[in-house]
Amino acid sequence: MRLNHQTTGPDDAPVVLLASSLGTNHAMWAPQLDALSKTFRVVAFDHRGHGASEAPAGPYTIEDLGNDVLELLDEIGAEQASYVGISLGGAVGLWLAQNAPDRFHRFALLCPPVNAAANAQTWTDRAAQVRKEGTQAITEATLGRWFLPEYAEAHPEEVEVIRQQLLTTPDEGYAACCEALSTLDLTPGLADITAPVLVITAEQDTSIPPETVIPLAQTIPGAHLEILENAAHLVTYTHPERINSLLLTHLS
Repeated sequence: MRLNHQTTGPDDAPVVLLASSLGTNHAMWAPQLDALSKTFRVVAFDHRGHGASEAPAGPYTIEDLGNDVLELLDEIGAEQASYVGISLGGAVGLWLAQNAPDRFHRFALLCPPVNAAANAQTWTDRAAQVRKEGTQAITEATLGRWFLPEYAEAHPEEVEVIRQQLLTTPDEGYAACCEALSTLDLTPGLADITAPVLVITAEQDTSIPPETVIPLAQTIPGAHLEILENAAHLVTYTHPERINSLLLTHLS
C-alpha cells in the first residue's frame, strides 16, 4: 500500500512523520510545517483510504495502517524516524511503538484513542452511515467536536479547510478506518513501550476525552503528559504555537 505523502525540510535531516486524524489528509499539518521543517525532514502522509492514498475495500485494522507506515519508511529510505500522530494517527503511533520500536526514535501522540473498542458499536454504526450517506452525513457533528464554538466563530476560514477535507475523504476509506477503530485495544502493550513519548490531550475534547488519555500516559513508562486548556480535539489548528513548541522540545 503506497501512501501519498509530502516531504519538506532538508534531505539529510532527521525524519519526522506526521499522521493525521480520521477524515483529514496531510494538509491538516500546515500549521506545523514551517516550524518543523527548519530542523527536520518532515514527511506528512495520508492514511490508506484518505486524501490521495488508495482506498481499498474495508474493513481495515490498526495493523494494516501501521504496516502502511513501515512501508512508507522503506519507500523514503529511512531506517528510523520520529512520529507525530493525532487522533487516528495517534492510535497508529501507539501500535508502532509496541510493534516496531526499532524503527522509531520518539513519539508525540495528540489526543490518541487507545481502546476505541470500548465503544465498538458507535464506530460500526458510523461506518454504516458513511457508506450509506457519505461523509457529509457526519461532517458538521465532527466539526462541532473538533473546534470550540468561539474558535469556529472567530476562524471560519480555518474550519472550512477541515470541512472540505472531511467532505472529500473517500466514503469507503473513512468507513473502513472507523472499523479499524471499532476493534482497537492497545492497552495491553502500553507498559512495554520503551521510546520517549509525549502525550497531549485537550481539556474540552469530546472526541477523545482527557479522562481516557491521562491513564494512557500514566501507563507508558516515562511518558510526558500535557493537558491543553480551552481546547477541543484539533489542537494542531487551534493551538499551533503551543503544539509546535512542545513538538520541537520533545523531538530535538
